[in-house]
Amino acid sequence: MMNFLKKGLEKTFGAILSAKTSKKITKENLEEILLEADVTYEIVEEIIYYLPPQNDVRREDLRRVMSSYFIYEKERKIEPDKPFVDLILGVNGAGKTTTIAKLANLYKNAGKSVILGACDTFRAGAIEQLRQWSLRLNVPIVATQQGHDPSAVAFDTISSAVAKNIDRVILDTAGRLQNQTNLANELSKIVRISQKAYERAPHRKILILDGTQGNAGVAQAKAFNEIVELDGVIITKLDGTAKGGALFGVARELELPILYIGVGEKMEDLVKFDPDEFLDSLMDTIFD
Repeated sequence: MMNFLKKGLEKTFGAILSAKTSKKITKENLEEILLEADVTYEIVEEIIYYLPPQNDVRREDLRRVMSSYFIYEKERKIEPDKPFVDLILGVNGAGKTTTIAKLANLYKNAGKSVILGACDTFRAGAIEQLRQWSLRLNVPIVATQQGHDPSAVAFDTISSAVAKNIDRVILDTAGRLQNQTNLANELSKIVRISQKAYERAPHRKILILDGTQGNAGVAQAKAFNEIVELDGVIITKLDGTAKGGALFGVARELELPILYIGVGEKMEDLVKFDPDEFLDSLMDTIFD
């Protein structure tokens, strides 16, 4: 995992190294380093404020302060269940469909059976893309035609999982409709109808965020969180950006766990996010 993390955040860690002017870390050069990695100015000021008063920064003090951003007050305890239903949300272009495929692959490799639900009926391309992934991964899919009721697809997918004793259900959703009201109404209906198919569904509502957007994605995340109360976030494309510091902004603003990060294009390049490993790698880069 540590190697995957360092590989995936190579550009972020490279930006940190390029911003270092000396091996000695002071509050002044720490500010430059963190801003270079797309940690917001507000969070940088917060971090420096909570460090001990001396100007020289010690590794253990910085790690302690930074670790507080990954303590999630709003985290909901989610019990294991069968079927376990993930409702996947996010705007078009964030890597939602590819992430669903990677998540399905992750579950398969863990010995779980999986079924996909193509609830993004707003775009014909989204249905076809998910269908292609289902063939490639050899997992069943419930899909219909463009324009059909997405909540009916969710109901049929969950019902099929119950009937066939399938472990995991992953439901895709539309990333954008004509306006936010339409999107809110559709997503709320999918949640409501899912509960009719299986009382505790969906177990997790997961937002896919494009890591290349950095902190610009936080506003997007807040909007989705207002529509449907989220349970966690997956951040994609971190291998293609130096904006890995935005992880702090996402964790701080949403107070929700970052579940996985996408660190490449291969199927296995979706890794569980471990804040401790992330912080250790960050400290190694800053203080090495």
